[in-house]
Amino acid sequence: MMGLKTLSRGLAVGAFLALGACSGDLLTGGPLVRPGEPTGTIVVHNQTGISVPAVAISACDVGSYGLNRLPDGMWLDPGESYAFTVSSGCWDVLVGNGYREVRQRMQVRAGGGVNFYVTEDA
Repeated sequence: MMGLKTLSRGLAVGAFLALGACSGDLLTGGPLVRPGEPTGTIVVHNQTGISVPAVAISACDVGSYGLNRLPDGMWLDPGESYAFTVSSGCWDVLVGNGYREVRQRMQVRAGGGVNFYVTEDA
């Protein structure tokens, strides 16, 4: 006979897989540029004293920050910046280093840009 814990885990896994089948956006954060939409830029500036290995960006309606958007093997060292081209609209950005995370919700206008300054105080 199946225990309650096993059943609960099975249901949770099934629900997660069903969500994933409906939309890979929950896992990945979705595309940064949606076909046919105007674009803008999010520039992340590392103004801390440590390197940042991960920047996750997702549309505000996705429900998760998704995966790291920096190119493979790239870190944002202190004083460095990186620009991401995104479709205009609402975006959630998470910058983390494994010990600390900084999050910000922002609106990107078509043809415009938003600067996200990651500081020691943020």
